[in-house]
Amino acid sequence: MISDNELPRELSLLDSTMLNVGSMIGSGIFIVPSTIALYLHSSSSVISVWVIGGVISLFGALSIAELGTMFPRAGGIYVYLSEAYGKLWGFLYGWSSFTVIMTAAIAAVAVAFATYLGYFFPLSPFEIKLIAIASIVFLTTINCFGVKFGATVQNGFTFLKIASLGLLITLGFVFNGGSIHNFSPFFSNENFSSLISPLGIALIAVLWSYDGWIDISFVAGEVKEPQRNIPRSLFISTIIIIGLYTLINCVYNYLLPLDVMTKSQLVASDAATTIVGNIGASFVAAAVMLSAFGANNGFVFACSRIYYAMAKENLFFKSVAYVHPKFETPMVSLIAQGIWSCVLVVSGTYEQLFTYVVFASWIFYAMSAGAVMILRKKLPNTTRSYKTWGY
Repeated sequence: MISDNELPRELSLLDSTMLNVGSMIGSGIFIVPSTIALYLHSSSSVISVWVIGGVISLFGALSIAELGTMFPRAGGIYVYLSEAYGKLWGFLYGWSSFTVIMTAAIAAVAVAFATYLGYFFPLSPFEIKLIAIASIVFLTTINCFGVKFGATVQNGFTFLKIASLGLLITLGFVFNGGSIHNFSPFFSNENFSSLISPLGIALIAVLWSYDGWIDISFVAGEVKEPQRNIPRSLFISTIIIIGLYTLINCVYNYLLPLDVMTKSQLVASDAATTIVGNIGASFVAAAVMLSAFGANNGFVFACSRIYYAMAKENLFFKSVAYVHPKFETPMVSLIAQGIWSCVLVVSGTYEQLFTYVVFASWIFYAMSAGAVMILRKKLPNTTRSYKTWGY
């Protein structure tokens, strides 16, 4: 039996991996490639920035893997910063997550979901925000009714998302409609110094698309055999996404010239239209909605554990540590997170929201990677079932 304010360990390796994969495959991979093409004027640069972003995310995942095996409890970065730098930094991260980082991510993905619904039904800006809010309320409700139930929903969405991306990759290379000439220019004529600024801007969009690789650490207290399953799920999920994202961007570029991609608001739909017409565009629009909805389920599920962990240590409202006696979920934390996410939906656009998320979150991601070095010296005798290489 667990105590009244503890969460049960019910998540398997499959659940953990699918949580991370599903959180990463959101709306970004379908929307931001046009932004990247706008700043980078060669195919090699566009594809390279996706690989670079993936490698950076993988390094982050490997660092978190070590920390997760040391502290396999709810809270993730909140716990790691508190242990390495002191409670103040954990406190700052937790409140930043609630006010901007995690809740803004939920709001941004909800807006993207509602925006793509507009492909099928014309929606006003007000209606888009209303639907985004309704989706947050729905997902919050689902995750209030049991950890395993929320994980099962996440697994189903994730398998469907992987299948839809795999189908688009296959159709893109097999069907007529693309051309190798669309990769021209392959190399940039600009010197390296002039590429630094646009590469940095493009990398922000790429890192937003990869964001979610860390989500399993937030629910580490609910993972079965955490010393074994946390490192494996982090590594496997990030490698899967690097492969999918690199291939899908090759498909986009194969089907659409760079100058066309820069003008496309719905680049995945436009790419699919070139091979199977309007049916393909409808399929991609539905896939984006599915991906955004599934990713947000992962965010809602995982991120609520940060505030729950803080509340247990009296660094957040005490009621947020409440665990429902029947469903064994941090229900108050879920509801508080949902309410603030809805407020952020009303406050900003998709682009504004994901910029806030990337800027704030990667400061703390970098500090977490630094925590590996600090804790190797500070806690040398603590059990580490996994040690990240090259730390």
